Amino acid sequence: MRTPRCDSQSGLTKGPWSSEEDHKLKTYISRYGIWNWSKMPLYAGLSRSGKSCRLRWVNYLDPKVKRGNFTNEEEKTLLHYHSVLGNKWSAIAKMLPGRSDNEVKNYWHAHLKKQMTQDSTPVTKTKEITSYDVETPSESVDEFFLNISNDHTTSPCMLDTTSTFEPEVEFETNYNITSPGTLEEVESFWQQLYSNNEDFELQNVL
Repeated sequence: MRTPRCDSQSGLTKGPWSSEEDHKLKTYISRYGIWNWSKMPLYAGLSRSGKSCRLRWVNYLDPKVKRGNFTNEEEKTLLHYHSVLGNKWSAIAKMLPGRSDNEVKNYWHAHLKKQMTQDSTPVTKTKEITSYDVETPSESVDEFFLNISNDHTTSPCMLDTTSTFEPEVEFETNYNITSPGTLEEVESFWQQLYSNNEDFELQNVL
């Protein structure tokens, strides 16, 4: 630990405080209170500047000063107000009862600043492209519909009953046609629409 030294120009003591100096300052403030930092050192018997006495009291000697690690709530409060106020340590310390501005600043730089820098580092994600094997159909489209016709199964190509069919040729609409289901019903549907066309074949439509 460094020992206090006297500044030859100002005649004031510099450096670390001794236990005797701490006792003098605490005794004086407990008896007379805080009234003027620039004049108090002389009356307290200290060869220190008013600023040095104020910082010593506020950061170390004041009984209201908290000791030990910051709690989770104090960390959250510090993070919040730092995001709003920046490095205004005195203003932030007012939001943390018992913590000095110097202690708040030191805790930020020692514990939270590095954490915030790591959390704000952007992470680049590479999109993974997966290739899929698509099986080639074993039969052509014509063979597919031919097999459906031979098996008389339900046609997977159901007509959209929500849309209106508008054929290019004119035809009579004096009959009732329900929504087709089987292939035979589809064929009957188209035959009714194109009843005037003698060369009509289902495969021409599909």
